[in-house]
Order: sequence, then structure tokens, then C-alpha cells
Amino acid sequence: MRFSGFSDEDFEVFAVPGLEPRMAVLKSQLRPKLEALGADFSAYLSDLLGRPMFAHVAKHARRTVNPPDDSWVAFCEDKRGYKKHPHFQIGLWRTHVFATFGLIYESPVRAQYAEQLVRHADEVLRIVPPDYVWIPNHMDPNALSAAGVDEARLRELADRLKGRQGELLVGLKVDREQAVQMTAGDFEQAVQQCFANLAPLFRLAAAEVQAL
Repeated sequence: MRFSGFSDEDFEVFAVPGLEPRMAVLKSQLRPKLEALGADFSAYLSDLLGRPMFAHVAKHARRTVNPPDDSWVAFCEDKRGYKKHPHFQIGLWRTHVFATFGLIYESPVRAQYAEQLVRHADEVLRIVPPDYVWIPNHMDPNALSAAGVDEARLRELADRLKGRQGELLVGLKVDREQAVQMTAGDFEQAVQQCFANLAPLFRLAAAEVQAL
């Protein structure tokens, strides 16, 4: 299947009550689109970064009671899983679509990457456009406007990333109303530009992985 763009029905998946009913609709309505994006962007990122990148579509397999409030496809260098690695994501909440790069709390190089962010703060702040967002918790739909993140705030986010449950992602947030108006090509072009913008951050993090 080719990615066909997002519709209101994709976002309404997250309004379906109950774990099993929501998962049934997610699998039939949304997951095929995430799989199509996975195929397209694993190839794009592999070319962009000069190394194989593998797609991992969220399965939500560990959930037994609470239905998921978002879903995504993630991309990293490990074909077995992405959570321990620097990774890109494309996903949806009920209110918006996101395309991000970052590390979550399972990553063993969070502290080293945080140091790189501080050391290269000027460059990082130039790389990230002001209409992007910083996300300190991937399980929370709220985000910080990049326009309001200066060097001092970036240092705070980096310090938090070093903590036991620290996380930090950055990227594009597209409100639902705008996303459903975009063609598939327009959306993929926006994500390609986002990932190209954030590729230097991946290289900073990947250097720390290789140093282990």
C-alpha cells in the first residue's frame, strides 16, 4: 500500500473506547498507513544517513487495560527494536501528527548525547527551526515551542535528559486540521525536510553510540 495521507478517521481511532475495540480499529484504519510510511522513510533515511535504517511500527503488545492514546512508526539502525537507540518517529495523537528525532529513557547514551547538545548548543539552536517543538516526555502530547528554547532552556532540557527517566525529542508538529488538508505528497515532503534538518542531531547521538 502507498501512503494516502491522513483523514479525520485516522485521528478518531483514539476516541474509540476500550482496549480491544480501539486496537481493532487502529490495526485496520491506521496501522496500514504507518506501515506505508515505514517503507517510504526507512528507504529515505537510509539514503540520507548513509546507513541502513529499519522501520518499527508500534504494536502496543504490552497493553492489557488502557488503550493507546497515540501510535507511531520509529526508525533506527537496529532491526530488532528502536527504544534503546537514537531514532526518528512519525506518529499521531488525536490532536496532531508529529515527526521527531530523539532518545527516550531506555537509551544508554542519553547522558553523553545531553553533553553534546550543551557543547554544540549554538549549532543545535540554529538547526532547529522556530516552528518546531521540543518534547521532554514522549508519552505527553504537550510540547515546548522551539521559538522559546534558548541556550539556557536547552541546557535545562539536556540536564533532564541525563536523569533516570530522562527523554528528549525534537521535530515537527502538525495540527490535525492542517494534516487532513495535506496531500500525501505534501506531508511526506514536510517530513523529509524535517528529518534532513535533524540529521546532524542523529549524527551527534550516533557518534556516542559508536564510542561505547
